[in-house]
Amino acid sequence: MTQAQTDFIVNHIIDQLTLFLTQEFSLSIPDALNIIYNSETYRLVKEKENGLYIQSPSYIYELLKREYQKASIKSFE
Repeated sequence: MTQAQTDFIVNHIIDQLTLFLTQEFSLSIPDALNIIYNSETYRLVKEKENGLYIQSPSYIYELLKREYQKASIKSFE
């Protein structure tokens, strides 16, 4: 898989995670993106070696949601 293909998949995941966060938690888009980009989940999605980026956005969202609900995302206050 090329880097462009991987980037496309990751960007699609980010779009879906943003949508899920804004719908479930009534967050603004900037707040949702802040949560995503400052999460451990996002760091793992960006690492091609672990293959998380090939999982469904819904599966990845459950990981992100758990992280958000535990308030372990440092930059969101």
